Amino acid sequence: MRARLLSAPSAAAASSSSSVPSGGARPRRAFWRPRAPAAAPPPLSLRARASMQPAAPLPERQGGPPVHGVSNTVVGVLGGGQLGKMLCQAASQMGIKMAILDPLQGCPASSVCHEHVLGSFSDGDAVREFAKRCGVLTVEIEHVDAATLEKLEEQGVDCEPKASTITIIQDKYRQKKHFSNFGIPLTDFMEVDTLHSIEEAAERFGYPLMVKSKRLAYDGRGNAVAQKKEDLSSVVASLGGFEHGLYVERWTPFVKELSVIVARSRDGSTVCYPVVETIHKDNICHIVEAPAEVSAKIKKSATDVAEKAIKSLEGAGVFAVELFLTEDDEILLNEVAPRPHNSGHHTIESCYTSQYEQHLRAILGIPLGDLSMKAPAAIMYNILGEDEGDAGFFLAHQLIERALNIPGASVHWYAKPEMRKQRKMGHITIVGPSKASVKSRLDKLLQRDTYDPKKVSPRVSIIMGSDSDLNVMKDAEVILKKFNIPVETTIVSAHRTPERMYDFAKSAYGRGIEVIIAGAGGAAHLPGMVASLTSLPVIGVPVKTQSLSGLDSLLSIVQMPKGIPVATLAIGNAENAGLLAVKILAKTDPELTDKVLKYQDDLRDMVLEKAERLENIGWEEYLK
Repeated sequence: MRARLLSAPSAAAASSSSSVPSGGARPRRAFWRPRAPAAAPPPLSLRARASMQPAAPLPERQGGPPVHGVSNTVVGVLGGGQLGKMLCQAASQMGIKMAILDPLQGCPASSVCHEHVLGSFSDGDAVREFAKRCGVLTVEIEHVDAATLEKLEEQGVDCEPKASTITIIQDKYRQKKHFSNFGIPLTDFMEVDTLHSIEEAAERFGYPLMVKSKRLAYDGRGNAVAQKKEDLSSVVASLGGFEHGLYVERWTPFVKELSVIVARSRDGSTVCYPVVETIHKDNICHIVEAPAEVSAKIKKSATDVAEKAIKSLEGAGVFAVELFLTEDDEILLNEVAPRPHNSGHHTIESCYTSQYEQHLRAILGIPLGDLSMKAPAAIMYNILGEDEGDAGFFLAHQLIERALNIPGASVHWYAKPEMRKQRKMGHITIVGPSKASVKSRLDKLLQRDTYDPKKVSPRVSIIMGSDSDLNVMKDAEVILKKFNIPVETTIVSAHRTPERMYDFAKSAYGRGIEVIIAGAGGAAHLPGMVASLTSLPVIGVPVKTQSLSGLDSLLSIVQMPKGIPVATLAIGNAENAGLLAVKILAKTDPELTDKVLKYQDDLRDMVLEKAERLENIGWEEYLK
């Protein structure tokens, strides 16, 4: 469909009783008629989704027919990049009409939106005219004309999040001051506007010194590091000089970068997605691991900081809160994005409600959706441009071809027309039954040397206090291997190697272990001690001893105190321990569930065959 060239309306045109566009086109709404040729504001171009029929005008913001489906409200998005595209894809599933304002004819969202208005989201006139088409206005990029949004709000236009929030977030120094005023933990920061002031800041904060632009800083742009005093002048120049607006931050020696996606409804209530870890490459988000492998205490602290930060802002929608985790387990806020975010891409496949659907629910006043993970683990990998032009497209295509052969992998290609180095061109999300499994799949995708199809990270760990227990415990490994479950078997003594036992239990979850099977005889302290040190399920196998035939082991394991549960099986029955581990894993692994059902069917068939044979030949012949 050819784009129609339209202009902003004049007062005379708006008051006219009728107007029909040339070329036999369908009449537009009165306030969007082409202006008389005498007027000459910058033209806007409207692109409707291609179809066999002319595009119908968007419904009015107020009044109109009864709600058909989820909402009649037209959502207007300032920006048509990849975030806008994924917003439109979520909206399409819900039958919500989306209009976007973006200056690029072939922007990523243009192929999936209901209407595309060609115009700059930083142009006040363009934003004002675009707002007339929409029931609610939102952003997929914060670098918009916030002053115009504020005026539109005064005129009754519904902007979510609010213009005040966009104004705060646009200026990173102002953002820091705002959150500092609300008691949000931050690294030390200071405004600088002369060489003398930045030298004073360096004396106060030390080196290395992080220097940042106040505005238009994202994806590694607008940040620079001064390693010593002699670097200050060149660093300032690289960021456009002091007139560009700069501030500095004390260098934060973090151990991990975390992120929390917070959804805020129109009534101000907030909910948080699981905490994730972000891994950056050249200051650009490269990999996101969900959920983050940190303690429950750190997850709560991160969530608390994120919620407190978002509650200090105004408006509904999805917000991303980027955080630093320091060496002493302190959570510091880095920055906030008032929109869906790269660290939430994984939610499309890994959560019951994606961040994009959640954003639409929030700004439209629809009840917020379930944000828990439907997959135990996920990894998002950004497809960044590795070269310019066709060479870069070729490398990206090779990566995509490999991804299409990876179990649990989903490819998102943004369809940006131009390839540049380090540009975000798409992403790949891998979901799986465990963090170890998705990491292994990512290694295969990236053809890393660490990937070895014969060496897969174990999901179950079998431990025993002595090699004398091995003759019993081997049965657990046999059954696990029958179901193709990666397993490790080792010796860990609660009494003779307590330090090893402690290290094993504390590291098991982080290594991707999902179930522990612990065999023990006599006092049988191993299962209970390990259970007290890990959040993983522990299955205890009582091992038969010479003195009490394993009864002492059984009674020791089943008498665990409240709060330290250990699943206990029959004396010496490690095979059932293996089967119980299989069933625990099958809860989140449909393929494994099918194998368990087949195993049970095979057992039934075996019994029926024996019964039939006994009935046919009699017990005397059967026992021969």
